[in-house]
Amino acid sequence: MAVHPPAGSRLVVPGYERPSGVHPPLDFPGYRSTALRAPRRPLVLLPHRLTEITGPLLGAERVTPADADLTAQHEGEPQGQRIVVTIKPGSYPWQNHPNAWRPSHIHFSLFGRAFTQRLVTQMFFPGDPLFFQDPIFNSVPEEARDRLISRFDLGFTVPEWALGYSWDIVLRGRGATAFENPDGER
Repeated sequence: MAVHPPAGSRLVVPGYERPSGVHPPLDFPGYRSTALRAPRRPLVLLPHRLTEITGPLLGAERVTPADADLTAQHEGEPQGQRIVVTIKPGSYPWQNHPNAWRPSHIHFSLFGRAFTQRLVTQMFFPGDPLFFQDPIFNSVPEEARDRLISRFDLGFTVPEWALGYSWDIVLRGRGATAFENPDGER
């Protein structure tokens, strides 16, 4: 037996607030490759239809406990400093500008109930000397940059094994974690 909504009713999907002064622009001159990826025309808001909000659904069974431990996914000891978040990565050179190095960071990709509900952001580590020259970090408005930096947390440290860091990901509101803003404004 099929169940149909009452005549005249429709599915309502809530919108998401994107506070100004938090998210970087899509085209940031200091980050060279955004010139190749940023939209050149105004974005078109597409309505969510049933397929965008119902599937594919991403459940907890898709990620196993072994996926969270980067120290156990390969043979031998991982390179980098062992921390409770995963492994703290090292800085690496990239060709964005002369003598360009990325600060140590970890990318996080979060999904909501469906693939179309996704947030990609980066977590940085306190006191990194490369912040001043990183255009990705500096594309975030200055008042929101501290939301991208983790905090050393002795309470999360595992004695004689790993340092602990904490970092909160906030999806909405005034304290939202920074991610690319679709309208290109700061």
